[in-house]
Amino acid sequence: MPAPTIFKRILDREIPAQVVYEDDQCLAFRDVRPQAPVHVLVIPRKEIPSLAAAEEGDSALLGHLLSVVRQVAVQEGLGESGYRVIINCGRDGGQTVDHLHLHLLGGRDLSWPPG
Repeated sequence: MPAPTIFKRILDREIPAQVVYEDDQCLAFRDVRPQAPVHVLVIPRKEIPSLAAAEEGDSALLGHLLSVVRQVAVQEGLGESGYRVIINCGRDGGQTVDHLHLHLLGGRDLSWPPG
C-alpha cells in the first residue's frame, strides 16, 4: 500500500494547515508556497488521484468542489476582481500530489498564458 499523500495527512490532521473552509465533502486551505496573494487549495475528502481518475459517480463531488471554490473566492474578497481556478492533471500537467486538488489564485493580475 502506498504511503498517504500530504493531502491525506492534512485531511487526517497529521499535518497542520490554515483551513479556510471545510465540510463533509472537502477541505480548503492556504497553499504553503503561494503563487499569488490568495492561493487556496480545495481538496475532496475522497481520495481521487487526479481528474483523469474521477469516475462518473464523482460528478456531484466535482461540481461541489467548484461551488466551494466560488464560495471561498467571495470569502477571500475576489468576487469582484476575479480569480483563476486550476486543476493540474498528470506529470506533464504539473500535478505534484496524487490527490485531486483545485488551486484558487487571485489578488493580483494573472497574465495569460500561464507558466
